[in-house]
Amino acid sequence: MTDYYLAIDIGGTRLRTALFPAGSREPVRHERISTRGAGSTLDRLCDLVSRVWPNDGPVRAIGAAAPGPINPRTGVIYAAPNIPGWRNMPLKKELEDHFHVPVELGNDANLAALGEWRFGAGMGCHNLLYLTISTGIGGGVILDDSLVLGEHGLAGELGHITVLPDGPLCGCGQRGHLEAIASGTAIARWAAEQLAAGRQSSLTPDPAPTAKDVSRAAQAGDALSIEALSRAGHFLGVALADFLHAFNPSMIVLGGGVISSGEVFLAPVRQAIYDHVMSPAYVQDLKIVKASLGDDVGLFGALALAASKY
Repeated sequence: MTDYYLAIDIGGTRLRTALFPAGSREPVRHERISTRGAGSTLDRLCDLVSRVWPNDGPVRAIGAAAPGPINPRTGVIYAAPNIPGWRNMPLKKELEDHFHVPVELGNDANLAALGEWRFGAGMGCHNLLYLTISTGIGGGVILDDSLVLGEHGLAGELGHITVLPDGPLCGCGQRGHLEAIASGTAIARWAAEQLAAGRQSSLTPDPAPTAKDVSRAAQAGDALSIEALSRAGHFLGVALADFLHAFNPSMIVLGGGVISSGEVFLAPVRQAIYDHVMSPAYVQDLKIVKASLGDDVGLFGALALAASKY
């Protein structure tokens, strides 16, 4: 008889679940559906989990990655972006009451860090920073082989460090956060502002450029797009230098769509790190690598969390 772990990745657009035999990183079943649809999101999630539930062995535990601020100790999601009604949602209790197995819950970016450390680019590393540079900026910290959670499980919000006081308004309501300057959304917004001010570019103001448009134009040599990515990369590097001072990792893992822009983005990141660390010791043997798990990083993080507990 085979024992299993069940992994859940909850997103604003998709719900995903996968069934893993204990000791394996290869799922034997994998399902996904849209987050929005008929019935409540919780009912849809429970139905999705039921679809992959094994009939040839027990489930040791369920691991779930979810967006937004979460208390992993109580299993409560304080507020889930883009999921109506999920405020102070006791998801751990709801799933345990429904499936009668232990459930472990974590913030999706934190668990992405855990997944890359356990199964991806960070395997074998003991101290690691993970950031995803996408629509927003999320992150997680592994110190001495443990995921940093903090008092209420809210640690690791690396996208919400202030890098430009009184800078652009962040989606969280504060100004000058890294996410408001270096995320894909912020890069596109800055490019659009420059076009509106009369800057010349191969980009067009209507429709407004996306981060992918900026990346493609930069690869083709467009000066404004190169500046947009270089500016964002610089501020990311400044923030990473601060994180090096705070956590002293041996590896930084970068994920998310913006990373695919390549050296036009990454070279300014590295340069800003080297320019802003207070001692070369912080970059000695430091590795800066791309994430390797892609869209499956949430599922692997949820698997790693469940397997670490049961």
